[in-house]
Amino acid sequence: MEKVFLILGELSDDDVDWIIQTSIWQEITANTVLIEEGKPVDAIYILLEGTLTVSVSTLGGKEIATLTSGEVVGEMSFIDFRPPSATVTSSQNSLVLSIPRKELARKLQFDISFASRFYRALAILLSLRMRGLVSQLGYGKAQTEEVELEQLHPYLLENINLARARFDWIIRRLRTTEFQPKTRLDE
Repeated sequence: MEKVFLILGELSDDDVDWIIQTSIWQEITANTVLIEEGKPVDAIYILLEGTLTVSVSTLGGKEIATLTSGEVVGEMSFIDFRPPSATVTSSQNSLVLSIPRKELARKLQFDISFASRFYRALAILLSLRMRGLVSQLGYGKAQTEEVELEQLHPYLLENINLARARFDWIIRRLRTTEFQPKTRLDE
């Protein structure tokens, strides 16, 4: 399941509109480092199209995950202000929506309703990731990190269809001439 659905399902239409207006749509060419382990991150990214890989230096740069459309990256560093613990690289040409840290922090500080919805969404996302990790380590029944829809609480399921529609709306809106990519990242 695309992790962005958990976020978009908690936010309001106005929140999503703010994200679209504030974010930067970036084209990333294959083999470009989006997030580098140990270096500060100035955004949260939503992968719209393409594939990203996650690797860590403590494992000799070994790839530990592959991310596809709808994944969210950079959120942990946003929450705890620590540098990322992994490197995220595009494995193919990809499109990401970059939500700048400064603008997001300002919005969270001055819009308490948005902050409540946004932090709840991140808490749900991180909770599901932690459950998957704990399960992978053998502390629960064996399962992958990937959460299936039937595993979600009915409250969360209610918002998934709305979140899917919002995600499609974001992509359609960004494809208009008004919202052409603002940045191209390549090395």
